[in-house]
Amino acid sequence: MGKIVLTAKVTHVPTMLLSERPGRLFGTRAQAIEGHREIGRRARALGADTIVVLDTHWMVNAGYHVNSNARYKGVYTSHEFPQFIQGLEYDLPGNPALGDLIAEKAQARGVYTLSHHVETLDLEYGTLVPMHYMNPEGDLKVVSVSAYCTVHSFDSSRKLGEAIREAVEASDTKVLLVASGSLSHKIWENELYEANNGTFTISREFNRQCDLRVLELWQKGEIATFLKMLPDYAVYCSGEGTMHDTVMLFGALGWDSYTGKGELIGEYFPSSGTGQANVIFPV
Repeated sequence: MGKIVLTAKVTHVPTMLLSERPGRLFGTRAQAIEGHREIGRRARALGADTIVVLDTHWMVNAGYHVNSNARYKGVYTSHEFPQFIQGLEYDLPGNPALGDLIAEKAQARGVYTLSHHVETLDLEYGTLVPMHYMNPEGDLKVVSVSAYCTVHSFDSSRKLGEAIREAVEASDTKVLLVASGSLSHKIWENELYEANNGTFTISREFNRQCDLRVLELWQKGEIATFLKMLPDYAVYCSGEGTMHDTVMLFGALGWDSYTGKGELIGEYFPSSGTGQANVIFPV
């Protein structure tokens, strides 16, 4: 019987990659990178063999989608930030059986979901950046799930999260489940970016205060309270992908019946106007 052994809500900011290169950003995201590596270490210690990533950079306009390729290999350059991510090589094994089972279990719950085995279906950087640090040797299999959901309800995303857990438990896999996306996500307006040192600041104090409150609720284990505020938080603080990754994550954890406490790995930090953190939720 399979099991989700660990879950996490993580950052995927492109400046993590720039932080490893000579230049003015060198070393500036070291704690975020180390957070990813620590999550990978803990998952392996718990016996994880697969990482399921809920990717808020995979935008979909109808249905839910699972990238279930047997292997992901290529060289990635971001269309959004080609100056930040270019020539990123990756070679990762997939878990087609688990991807198919996630779609099957979601369909059984009335959530239209497709599992894809399409060699030319690439990974987005919401998956690639975490894998670059959590899974650099490609020893863990990967399944990527679309989580930038433009016409989807939170109720259906919660059910998809439940289906992910059901699929894992019906398999023989041990899974690290990663919700890849920011907290608040109001990027600086272009004309204000440079004047406000935008790479290292948040665009709205309101958003920062809400982010800090959310982290406090997570760390205290007040998940039911957070879930009550989540719909408004996602809207008023411009949650990345409308925070469908977070909805799926807590759906997999049991929604408001989840009694665990979040553990902040490293520090909360602003990036290009947005609020970022790495948080582990034990299973």
